[in-house]
Amino acid sequence: MQNFVFHNPTKIIFGRDTVRHIGSETKQLGQKALLVYGRKSLRDNGVLAQITNALAQAGIACVEHGGVTSNPVVQHVREGIAKVKAQNIEVVVAAGGGSVIDSGKAIAAGALVEHDVWLFFRGKKSVRQSLPLLSVVTIAGSGSEMNSGMVLTDETSQQKIGIGNRFLFPRVSIMDPTVTFTVPPDYTAYGAVDTIAHMLEFYFTCQDPQTPLQDRLMEGLIRTIMASCEQALSNPADYQARGSLMWCSALALNGITAAGLGKVGFPMHAIEHSLSALYAVPHGAGLAAIMPGWLTYMADRNPKKPARFAERIFEVAGPADQEKARQGIAILKDWFAKINCPT
Repeated sequence: MQNFVFHNPTKIIFGRDTVRHIGSETKQLGQKALLVYGRKSLRDNGVLAQITNALAQAGIACVEHGGVTSNPVVQHVREGIAKVKAQNIEVVVAAGGGSVIDSGKAIAAGALVEHDVWLFFRGKKSVRQSLPLLSVVTIAGSGSEMNSGMVLTDETSQQKIGIGNRFLFPRVSIMDPTVTFTVPPDYTAYGAVDTIAHMLEFYFTCQDPQTPLQDRLMEGLIRTIMASCEQALSNPADYQARGSLMWCSALALNGITAAGLGKVGFPMHAIEHSLSALYAVPHGAGLAAIMPGWLTYMADRNPKKPARFAERIFEVAGPADQEKARQGIAILKDWFAKINCPT
């Protein structure tokens, strides 16, 4: 196990009927909020009304900024930043999935500087402060509700770039599994794939040969995600399944799974960011298409860890690591097809 510093300041409020807390939690951080959300689903399922009512009851003045797309773009973020500056907004509330929360983070950081927000993503400027951000999670997958990362696309240059900074942690994230009951089957599956990908990149790019605690933690989370995804697809209103997906999503990328691993990478995400920047494919769908090939590449280089993954996740037995790895990858690919993800 390598030396590490684990720091996660995000407060999580989890469970049924917790959306109402967004009002009192926001009031502790500011009196005027920018409410960032997507296009249609939040309004249709009634969650937007719950949030705006809770903010109003807490005496929070609310400026809405809807229209975040599946692969969020920098121009929409720039428009949000302009609203914040023009109307002296003190706090950002992001209600949605990873795209919305990442947009909220970019707005919260960009509102406090004079330069263009895209310079953060190009590595030309560093985030040194941010407006307080709260999130109401409406889809499981990205883990942005409990981490310090954000991803944005510049539609002009067709670049999709992710960065991390300690000032980007949400102050509070509200996680009510019931608001995910209406997430459609395809995005339920894509979120599960995204969560799995976060951990498999840590699992397979780690250079330390002795990480039993982290391996078992990630293996257990992956098995839970797969089972819960199937349950949620079978019964969209299965509270336990939706709750497991939601909490696994946060745990997969909140720093705890990578603590002690040393240097790790995000090769699948780097490839997928190019796909979604160029072709606007849903992030989880792109990862499902990439993952079997990338795992095969890793198994060809060193089959030992892929073989262990096959043993522990899919109970594959056999004497040869190469064959066990091959079988495990085939089973994972078949599971992606089973939940109607591209392979």
